[in-house]
Amino acid sequence: MKELHKTSFWESLMIQKRVIGALLMREIITRYGRNNIGFLWLFVEPLLMTLLMVLMWKFFRADQVSDLNIVAFAVTGYPMMMMWRNASGRAIGSISANISLLYHRNVRVLDTIFARMLLEIAGATIAQIVLMGVLIAIRWIEMPADVFYMLLAWLLMAVFAVGLGLVICAVSVKFEFFGKLWGTLSFVMMPISGTFFFVHSLPQQVQEYALKIPMVHGTEMFRAGYFGSSAVTYENPWYLILCNLVLLLFGLAMVSKFSKGVEPQ
Repeated sequence: MKELHKTSFWESLMIQKRVIGALLMREIITRYGRNNIGFLWLFVEPLLMTLLMVLMWKFFRADQVSDLNIVAFAVTGYPMMMMWRNASGRAIGSISANISLLYHRNVRVLDTIFARMLLEIAGATIAQIVLMGVLIAIRWIEMPADVFYMLLAWLLMAVFAVGLGLVICAVSVKFEFFGKLWGTLSFVMMPISGTFFFVHSLPQQVQEYALKIPMVHGTEMFRAGYFGSSAVTYENPWYLILCNLVLLLFGLAMVSKFSKGVEPQ
């Protein structure tokens, strides 16, 4: 009997893997097509956006206001912000775009949301690795001080993006106008996400409020891994983990509640 349950679990896991894989391929083909560079746009698009920001900071001589490498400062902030913003934004509309697939027994509402967010996270991750590799190769930035700490920060922020996306998707299903409003709200959140500042550079009375924002801890953690002891950071990984767990719990509960009323069309 135990062996039967074990086999059943692994079979379910393999089915889930195939479903997510198929949804990812469908999303890539739908968004990028089969011609030209096709799926390469998955990471070329965020790569170009990040490169544009880096070049602006580089050639506008922003490095004159700080002793730190301003290119490294930009590349350790902007891509991470793009990841959680794009992933949560793409979660909106994931159900309506794939609602006909819900006729298939193994496809669930949650699968369609996960597939879209995973695609955005994968694209941002590849873009970050490629861009940092190129910038290190041309000596615009130095090697990171602690690659493992950077990877941990990126992973925690990827989980944050998923949790946030689930909540945003559920709210937008309940209140349709919120889906249109989220693009503006997430844009407004950019300046307070830690992308363009170190917490240490803020006035002391403002630091307390900045550290209540989960994205700030992710960015500070990522930069702590890159700059090491040459920068003062105030990240708290445990606070970010707690925020992730809360978002995931609420997000999954909200999606589970509304998905029962979703009918394939």
